Amino acid sequence: MGTFEQELRDMIGNLGSGASVFGIGMGDQGPVFEDMTKFYEDKDLKEKHNKYQNPKDRKRNMKTIDKFGNNLTRLAQDDKIDPVIGRQKEIDRAIQILNRRTKNNPVLLGEPGVGKTAIAEGLALKIVKGEVPQKLLGYEVIQLDMASIVAGTQFRGQFETRLKNIIDEAKKNGKVILVIDELHSIMGAGDSQGGGLDAANILKPALAKGEIQVIGATTLNEYKKTIEKDKALERRFQSVIVEEPTVEETIEIIKGLKDYYEKYHKIILSDEVIRDAVKLSNRYITDRFLPDKAIDVIDEAGSKTNLKNTYIHEIESIKESIETTRQKQMEASDMQDYEKAANYKTQEAKLQENLKELEKKEYISVTTKDIADVIEDWTKIPVKELTVEESIKLMNLEKNLQKSVIGQDEAISTVSKSIRRNRAGISPVKKPSSFIFVGPTGVGKTQLVKSLAKEMFGSEDMIIRIDMSEYMEKHSVSKFIGSPPGYVGFDEGGQLTDKVRRKPYSIILLDEIEKAHPDVFNMLLQILDDGRLTDSQGRVVRFENTIVIMTSNIGTTFKNKSLGFGSSENVKEKSRVQEALKETFKPEFLNRVDDIVVFNNLDRENLRKIVDIMFNQLSDMIKDKGINIKITDEVKDFILEKGYDEKYGARPLRRTIQKYIEDEIADLFIMQDISKYNMLTLKMLEKQVMIEKA
Repeated sequence: MGTFEQELRDMIGNLGSGASVFGIGMGDQGPVFEDMTKFYEDKDLKEKHNKYQNPKDRKRNMKTIDKFGNNLTRLAQDDKIDPVIGRQKEIDRAIQILNRRTKNNPVLLGEPGVGKTAIAEGLALKIVKGEVPQKLLGYEVIQLDMASIVAGTQFRGQFETRLKNIIDEAKKNGKVILVIDELHSIMGAGDSQGGGLDAANILKPALAKGEIQVIGATTLNEYKKTIEKDKALERRFQSVIVEEPTVEETIEIIKGLKDYYEKYHKIILSDEVIRDAVKLSNRYITDRFLPDKAIDVIDEAGSKTNLKNTYIHEIESIKESIETTRQKQMEASDMQDYEKAANYKTQEAKLQENLKELEKKEYISVTTKDIADVIEDWTKIPVKELTVEESIKLMNLEKNLQKSVIGQDEAISTVSKSIRRNRAGISPVKKPSSFIFVGPTGVGKTQLVKSLAKEMFGSEDMIIRIDMSEYMEKHSVSKFIGSPPGYVGFDEGGQLTDKVRRKPYSIILLDEIEKAHPDVFNMLLQILDDGRLTDSQGRVVRFENTIVIMTSNIGTTFKNKSLGFGSSENVKEKSRVQEALKETFKPEFLNRVDDIVVFNNLDRENLRKIVDIMFNQLSDMIKDKGINIKITDEVKDFILEKGYDEKYGARPLRRTIQKYIEDEIADLFIMQDISKYNMLTLKMLEKQVMIEKA
């Protein structure tokens, strides 16, 4: 019988059995009792009845639980928990398990940031609203802090006593659901003495008897590594898989939360900005999960926008002025100086008007650019929409690359078109741009990679260079992704995967690809097709924001025969190189590469331009020391003649300049015989390079 019904019976019984004030006999407690019950249910006694179901008002003795736990139900009653959007299915599943007779302990399994803890908070909200089965009404959801329970338990028995008190209090109270976040942490927790009596073993008997109810939360990997190994513990829990929400589901989740962030940061979040935040975070932040990463992006973008809000300080200043004016008005009234008091009243009215105007401007809109700025700060990936300046840079990419890479216009055009497709967003999202650069040494393969990195990413340092000659053995494949568990270097990570995680927006240069073991190409297939690779520690590394360039010298034996000044057999040579590649690499590998770029032979005009570029670089270095340099055409022709090598292409030109020019200038600097001059002229005299000082 309900408590409010018993109170009614006692009250009616005290009135006696006569007609009294009710006008009808009370002996049978029939219709009058039903009418009065209905009356009180509709009025005050219903509220009193609810208090018996309210954990906040129920007599309780849970000192240990309150000390080491966070009462989610109480936070929900005080409106200190954000609403849980889009997890109704998982919350209902957890309630269904909690409502079971036995094994009524759900464990929430999912990746970090997908909303496992939010489901426990959603349960607390439902209990407060009364949207749970009768058996769960009035329950308290308390999140335990395992670190606090273990902290300070330096002597044997202290930890066990704390945890035993928590279990006893939960059993005695009867209406408590304990939430253990990071459930895997109970394995070994408190077992500092090596006695085998950890938190898991202390909880097992109470769980087995159904004396307490627990909601656990952990990741799938941790669950497999810890909980699943203890079959006695695992069978007490029922799994609830919490999947990462889709982009559309995340958008709805954030729409439900946006009022809280708007109020906190004094900002305005449009639906368009929310959608962009979710899509950009899903595209570029690859090591975290929705909705956590999207919420964090919006939170930081709100903070960034709030810092630009200049009206906040003005509003505070006006509020202080209003308060000061009111005090002066009261003082004037007390002194019966009503004219002055009226003036202060007028001033206050004007200040109030100004305050209203500023408060209208207090809330600033967050833009997509703010969202992009935050993601760029996190990932170092330029994710802003194409600006006019960037559009011009992309359209002029060929022109800019041709300034430093000579004689390879076709290769430059092929690469530039692919990059424009990628930046415009019309190429496959997950697939990185990939090329094979083929040609003999000294024709500009590496130089094009360096120039491309400088043009696209702002620095030649944005190149991840891997020498494939280090991957000739079968076992060396593990260097890419890291050593497997149990082997030396497991904790160091992979040479490729770790570098890409640190530089997700870069060029990956795989030098001399033909020297690698065939097993390496099987690993490259996944990168070129899906844009992802899983390292030895189970982390998925994304490659969609990289450009993969592989260099090779295959087929260059044909090219060397015709390499020289004015060669006209480039087309035939390219066909031969294509055939050589097909003989060396498997079709499934070549089919995944965007383009095979065969570099042209360099003629005399090309090499002369390269000499000019090298001399310009030398001139810039010497200008930094306050000295100008002039180089005659005779000196350039001499360097070209001495530096050309049919086998090594343009590379010997650099060494020739070092030998005949840079070494001589360096000697002048060392002897300090140059500081009093501001011009050096390089000219030929009797087939020798002479330096004339002026």
